[in-house]
Amino acid sequence: MNKILSACVAATALGFATAAFATDPSLPVENPEDEIILEAADVNLDDFRWLKRPVLVFAESPADPSFVQQMQYLTRELDELVERDVVIIVDTDPAAQSDVRTKLRPRGFMLALIGKDGQVKLRKPLPWSVRELTRSIDKMPIRQQEIRDRRASGL
Repeated sequence: MNKILSACVAATALGFATAAFATDPSLPVENPEDEIILEAADVNLDDFRWLKRPVLVFAESPADPSFVQQMQYLTRELDELVERDVVIIVDTDPAAQSDVRTKLRPRGFMLALIGKDGQVKLRKPLPWSVRELTRSIDKMPIRQQEIRDRRASGL
């Protein structure tokens, strides 16, 4: 966690992003950064099933340029991710062998999107913009149903 926290502090100093780590994904999001970015060592993917869409960001180091760029992309548009029930899970410590790293077995940098059903929906070896991620999410059947339900309820 110290490596990830250091990377976030460094990013803040550069004016890119701030991030705080929380452990309870069921809490309401008042300040999206406080609830949306989590450390892989602190999570179990099964806890998010049917509640959140995990976006996992793996790297060999928090200094990896792809990791830094990906976190910049994600933290710039957190509101779009919050709207789609996304939680960002970061893992920049291969030696720790977190459960998510063991399950997904990334090689170097990797971005992965997990659906609310717990299935891996995509894996990317390069950073993706929030626009690309949200388009992929918005095409998912569960998201389509959420949109229809929202329209029907008048929200």
